[in-house]
Amino acid sequence: MTETDTSIVLYGGKGGVGKTTCAAAHALARSRSGARTLVVSTDPAHSLGDAFERELGPDPTEIRDSLAAVEVDPETGQEAYRGVVEALVAEFRSAGIRLDDADLERLFEAGLIPGGDEVAALEYVARYADADYDAVVFDTAPTGHTLRLLDLPDVLAETLGVAGDVQRRVRRTARAARSMVLGPAAYWGGGDDGDAVAALHDRIEAVGAILRDPERTGFRVVCTPERMAIAESERLVARLREAGVPVDSVVVNRVFTNPDDCDCDRCRRDAARHADRLAAVDETFDLPVRCVPELPGESQGLAALERVADAL
Repeated sequence: MTETDTSIVLYGGKGGVGKTTCAAAHALARSRSGARTLVVSTDPAHSLGDAFERELGPDPTEIRDSLAAVEVDPETGQEAYRGVVEALVAEFRSAGIRLDDADLERLFEAGLIPGGDEVAALEYVARYADADYDAVVFDTAPTGHTLRLLDLPDVLAETLGVAGDVQRRVRRTARAARSMVLGPAAYWGGGDDGDAVAALHDRIEAVGAILRDPERTGFRVVCTPERMAIAESERLVARLREAGVPVDSVVVNRVFTNPDDCDCDRCRRDAARHADRLAAVDETFDLPVRCVPELPGESQGLAALERVADAL
């Protein structure tokens, strides 16, 4: 299997190394080959719209033929998870435990379901992983956010498992109390069909499986040819492998190659330093390495992204 065989590609790495540019360019390259492609920014500090020079929102916006883009909306992503708390509150009320809207809000904010940008990002993975696209490219947040995102399916599965146990115990208590009054009729219509907690638990487990499936998913770690960025990338690759997430390749961005063979001290020094860093990357990682050259000007707009796409 080669790096391009996967239908889901995630770009991650240290802040400021050009993940968004690489993700946008990769998506552009996939769409150029005819694949229906969606690129999704899960970084709270969105810059995907800037890369494409388009206004983006929480629903797919067409960039060109076969290419659409989305910027994650944390509020939209949280809706599915709030439904779990509401389902539990409904069970409590059916058992005679009085909870008002303020109580519900406190339960939600107390962290029964982890909140924040990672939860929203996970919801978008669930939403689009099996959508009608040939390829989905994710521009993830800087390393710390990304690692929390990858840990979240296990955290949520455990949390939802506990929530489901609570829900079932409350449900049994309520049925037992009703049976004292209604007899066997208390159990009519009391099945678990449409159970919000169980349904979300299954959905989260499916997302966790997708993120760890090398036939579907590949993670590309982006760095620049600088010592700190390479060191953080090494730690990220190790953590990804610990989590069972398949790492596709390392992308070294903004590599100065002195194409004009300039003889000035600065150009010779920068070209030599970057060549040394590339050698260090090759020695450090047992992965394919892709080099994206440093380009003049900013990598914004389709024309600039096309030049980056050639390297990806």
